[in-house]
Amino acid sequence: MSAGEVDFATDAPVAGDLDVSWIHGSPPARRNLDPPLQVHAYDDHTYVLRQSKALSYEAPFLYLVFGNERAVLLDTGAPARPDRFPLRETVDRLVGGWLAANPRASYGLVVAHTHGHGDHVAGDGQFRSRPSTTVVGTDLDAVRRFFGFRDWPAVQVELDLGGRVLEVSAVPGHHRTSIAVYDPWTGWLLTGDTVYPGRLYVEDMPAFVTSLDRLVDVTARHRVTAVLGCHIEMSRRPGHDYPLGCTYQPDEHPLAMTPQRLTAVRDAAISVADRLGPHRYDDFILFNGPCTREVVRQLARTTWGLARDLVVGTRARYA
Repeated sequence: MSAGEVDFATDAPVAGDLDVSWIHGSPPARRNLDPPLQVHAYDDHTYVLRQSKALSYEAPFLYLVFGNERAVLLDTGAPARPDRFPLRETVDRLVGGWLAANPRASYGLVVAHTHGHGDHVAGDGQFRSRPSTTVVGTDLDAVRRFFGFRDWPAVQVELDLGGRVLEVSAVPGHHRTSIAVYDPWTGWLLTGDTVYPGRLYVEDMPAFVTSLDRLVDVTARHRVTAVLGCHIEMSRRPGHDYPLGCTYQPDEHPLAMTPQRLTAVRDAAISVADRLGPHRYDDFILFNGPCTREVVRQLARTTWGLARDLVVGTRARYA
């Protein structure tokens, strides 16, 4: 290794800090006090960002991972005005801090996506004019071309950040461009919207099951310390999810799931593959197909929640 390079291989995976209280929205009277982005350092080379529920009920998680030659930002968040969502400013600050501690003559940034849905790509425009930056396109050809997939989705590929080599898996099923990323340095398996504690919307069940098989295989071949998706929609109460559009989740489920729960998602998907509709489990819900009745029920829950928020907010203002 050259002088000044970080050794991302020896002693991996490292022990970092995932003991964090995520911003989860606030009651109406305090909602504007939430920061637009919460930044959490897992270690000196790995960051998790969460977009505020005050900007989008989706409150997606984004991941910033540093290597010796470049960093990768996975996802750019849900729609919000750039002046209210300082993602570029935040990433520039984090990159600047990393370079101050690890000086380099040059350093790149890759802006990639776990998949192409709007709540994961909305901040792309903030980075298009950024120097030494590659913004990966969101269509399937662009994803395959950038990562070098020659046999999509069967064969995994590598993304080398400079000594920190990520393993990238194609995992269509939720979305045709979905990918998952295994990072040996942290032991994280980043699963996007394929697996997380929430409502797992399945667009193509056969592809979804095959993708989950591929992810379970990653956990068999590597030491996976945490399975991390991009949302939290479940509460700590088994089987209870927050309604669609909810902007306040005071008792939400932890972000991290285990390899065993990943296997449970795979097994559940196999068991309900031929049964359309929502299928509820302790820490996730599988939506197999359109699930129209459940969507209507979710919207009714949302309407009731908004009405309740108005009452709570009025009481808070006059308390």
